[in-house]
Amino acid sequence: MRNLFYILLFCLCLPVAAQNDSLFDKANTAYNKGDYNAAISNYQKIIDQGEASAELYYNLANAHYKLSHIAPSVYYYEKALKLDPNDKDVKNNLAFANNMVIDDIKEVPKAGISNSFNNFVNTLSYNTWAWIGVLFSALFAVFFILYYFSISPRFKRVFFGVAMVAVILMIFSVISGFHQKSNIQDSKFAIVFAEEVAVRSEPNLRGDEQFTLHEGTKIEVLNTYQNWVKLQLANGDQGWLEKNSLKFL
Repeated sequence: MRNLFYILLFCLCLPVAAQNDSLFDKANTAYNKGDYNAAISNYQKIIDQGEASAELYYNLANAHYKLSHIAPSVYYYEKALKLDPNDKDVKNNLAFANNMVIDDIKEVPKAGISNSFNNFVNTLSYNTWAWIGVLFSALFAVFFILYYFSISPRFKRVFFGVAMVAVILMIFSVISGFHQKSNIQDSKFAIVFAEEVAVRSEPNLRGDEQFTLHEGTKIEVLNTYQNWVKLQLANGDQGWLEKNSLKFL
């Protein structure tokens, strides 16, 4: 009975996948012809059906960028970067999109061993750290077997030493992967979609206006209260703004 369910589910998914492939091809064709609105419409239809990929978000961001849609282009480049953190094209195009953002917010450098570790861990995605861990576990298995069956005491010491180093690096890779995934899950970010929005000292319209933000600015979400969001900028500034002015990543 369970096998029949999976077969039926597979059969139902086939037309959807084929339709999405057709939409993706239509969107790419429209983009290449310079019809960016049609490209955006077709890419968005795929997303509305629950599909997600770095390539899809990247292409959608490019189409918005061509039309100078600041907030959507930044938003979808950021979405693509979350799925593929090491993609150089996404990083470069995100930098170009950020050049259109009015708010020039400089990130305050953080010092300390913990920050240095975070910076190092963030050079790779957690999936990459997982594969590195698998590689070192395989190396450990190989060298431990060589150690176990080796007759020469000299080679035994060498094989055992390499096996121990592989174990240490495997554990480090696993910890790094879990640490990065935990950081991603714990940290919430959003992009400002309102053309201009006031950041206030309290989660209500009576709060003092501290500064204003413009579309395309990336903020970190610290807390939410009813229809308000407490934010923090890369430079450390904090405040409250209305939730409907944002789109969460």
